[in-house]
Amino acid sequence: MSGFKGLAVPGPTNMPFEIRRAMDVALEDHRAPDFPDFIKPLLADLKKVFQTETGQVFVFPGSGTGGWESAIANTLAPGDTVLASIFGQFSYLWVDMCRKFGLNVDAIECEWGTGVPADLYEQKLAADKEHKIKAVLVTQNETATGVTSDVKAVREALDRTGHPALLFVDGVSSIGSIDFRQDEWGVDVAVSGSQKGFMLPTGLAIVGVSRKALAHRPEGGLPRCFFDYQDMAKTNADGFFPYTPATTLLRGLRASLDMIFDEGLENIFARHHRLAEGVRRAVDAWGMSLCAKEAKWNSDTVSAIVVPEGYNANDVIQTAYHKYDLSLGAGLSKVAGKVFRIGHLGYLNEIMVLQALGGAELAMRDVGLPFTPGVGVGAAVEYYAATGQAEALAAQ
Repeated sequence: MSGFKGLAVPGPTNMPFEIRRAMDVALEDHRAPDFPDFIKPLLADLKKVFQTETGQVFVFPGSGTGGWESAIANTLAPGDTVLASIFGQFSYLWVDMCRKFGLNVDAIECEWGTGVPADLYEQKLAADKEHKIKAVLVTQNETATGVTSDVKAVREALDRTGHPALLFVDGVSSIGSIDFRQDEWGVDVAVSGSQKGFMLPTGLAIVGVSRKALAHRPEGGLPRCFFDYQDMAKTNADGFFPYTPATTLLRGLRASLDMIFDEGLENIFARHHRLAEGVRRAVDAWGMSLCAKEAKWNSDTVSAIVVPEGYNANDVIQTAYHKYDLSLGAGLSKVAGKVFRIGHLGYLNEIMVLQALGGAELAMRDVGLPFTPGVGVGAAVEYYAATGQAEALAAQ
């Protein structure tokens, strides 16, 4: 089929031509004497995206999963207790990794479509008088269900109970797209990846680490080598890495940061909210619902759309891909076959969202879902037109 393929999954996201061009370079010497002139400003600018002045941001070759592993291996010891909650596939996978590392996980099972239960966290933290809980896990954006949780509320629970546990945040599909404030929210380790808000190919685990976490080396801790924060901090200080870095991706990351700063973080957060709201208006017009149970959980980076009873969401996904060259996100685990997902993050504007909605409507019509073709796209068009006019007037 001629034309571009549509990519509407929540990662990898669409890659700007500016980033492609930045990576279309000859391979370089990562031990060259002028390499630090490139790396030091790059790492300093990453701190601005994480909104930290006191912490450090490390870049490992890998994915978000590698970033999770780094958080565990550098700060915890076998048998340590961590507090977590499961409300989607990715929050589950983080818990599963902790168990594989021999940690004692107090995992709160939540309804899928809800998020982190900050009130229950506070109850458990208050009851933990001996401070056996060593880390608290928060998935800021559960990509499988399109749910965003309140990281600040968890920090406040830690503060009210006077609990010293480390705060870990999975920000893979939120950092760079949804408001995240590492210093203000007292986050000790924040994990992201290159293929979401940073608009790059998969291949970099980008991890923000607080001073507290960097200094935390528990006796009898887990083994670490590739993901060792101390080794990375020591060599990064001189503008190098303890092993061969993914230099081509780092060149793309430089272009990504330039684009982020040119738009401005606050404008990026507002753009993501506006684009996401257009998708939500479309879903409502279709007479369908989101997996997110309440508006307070709605994600601004991905919407998981529940198909009507008696229909299989995978039929929509397969039809969209094979007939219309559009990739939609599949439902995972408990919501497999029940939802299809539209990713709306990264390098994105109104017409790209409308393309995804139009393609979804074509596929839904073909598989017989009950809706009126055009109503979803129309609702999004009306919303974008009205809010675009409001923004134009405000700028005058």
